[in-house]
Amino acid sequence: MTANVAQPQDESPVLFEERPAGSFRIGIATLNAPRTLNGLSLDMARLLNERLAKWADDPAIALVVLQGAGEKAFCAGGDLHGLYRSMQAYREGGHADVRENRYASEFFEVEYRLDYRIHTYAKPIVCWGHGIVMGGGMGLMAGASHRVVTERSRLAFPEITVGLYPDVGGSWLLHRVPLRGGLFLALTGAPLNAGDAIYANMADIQIASDQRDAVLAALAAANWSEDAGDNAKAVDNVLAGFASPAAPGPLQAHQASIAAVVASDSLDAIVEGILGMEGDDPWLATARETLAAGAPGSARLAYELQRRAADLSLADVFRLEYIASLHCAAHGDFMEGIRALLIDKDRQPRWRPATLADASSDWADTFFQLTWDAAGHPLADLGVTTHSGAKPQ
Repeated sequence: MTANVAQPQDESPVLFEERPAGSFRIGIATLNAPRTLNGLSLDMARLLNERLAKWADDPAIALVVLQGAGEKAFCAGGDLHGLYRSMQAYREGGHADVRENRYASEFFEVEYRLDYRIHTYAKPIVCWGHGIVMGGGMGLMAGASHRVVTERSRLAFPEITVGLYPDVGGSWLLHRVPLRGGLFLALTGAPLNAGDAIYANMADIQIASDQRDAVLAALAAANWSEDAGDNAKAVDNVLAGFASPAAPGPLQAHQASIAAVVASDSLDAIVEGILGMEGDDPWLATARETLAAGAPGSARLAYELQRRAADLSLADVFRLEYIASLHCAAHGDFMEGIRALLIDKDRQPRWRPATLADASSDWADTFFQLTWDAAGHPLADLGVTTHSGAKPQ
């Protein structure tokens, strides 16, 4: 099963395999933390980044497969407990510079570099997005050249429930959902099934979950070359042979009414419109309830970031999100949201600002302020070096 690579122990947070495929090999990376639904830790992000860089430079690696251990999730998000501890220490230490939260600074930098690497990878990447794919998992999946969902996939950006916003390039990705539907998804955290994920340009193809081993075997049996473009077409052909129809989900069922609500240029009007949407569909009802209970500051940041992302390159979106994320860790609602959900588990967050009126555009502007010059940005080099066959910058 392996070739020229030592297998790590099962307790490694990421398992790597190189599977023979004719005269080439397939690199397989498996997120290995099923008890936390494969939540992305800093160690996992580092390991993935390092191995993807190595595989990119190895001419014998024809393509890469990303998957999650277990049957419940590809990746349900990031390391919220570690970020909470770092935010607690930062605030108790009386720091004023957002960069002084060393863990958050490193976590977001490594995570965003990894996500950007996937978006611009020179070789095909197949992401098996089975089960729960949320937050940090969306960041890993979004840039893959071939994004597979199954009948049990559930994709979402639920950050409004923890006082953050759809980061990991979510501002760029959600802006590209048809009919401005990405704004609705950011404000409500509404989950997507396979059909809606494909419609929203967050996935490419549905394959039955019990076909994963067969897909891997077919990929190993395909004809590979040193040409990344030809290999991408070979992946297309293999996956097409396993494709199954993806029925439309609730996002498409409600697309007309959602489009009418989010067409406004006023966030206040959009929020009011979503809360007033009629219908007893449980998906829509939950979306309304999530927005009503979510952080007003998160709603504002999600809105402002999607508006700004319209004119930015992907690299610039990651740079902007990095600044916003450090501010969220320093003085936003992120810590309070994690406390209410995961630490005290009282599910009674005390949001500040408490209302959308207080979460104004001027308030949001403070989250985009640089504390260093542009050349000193930790992600200043993103987009400087590009690769043939890369996705749009």
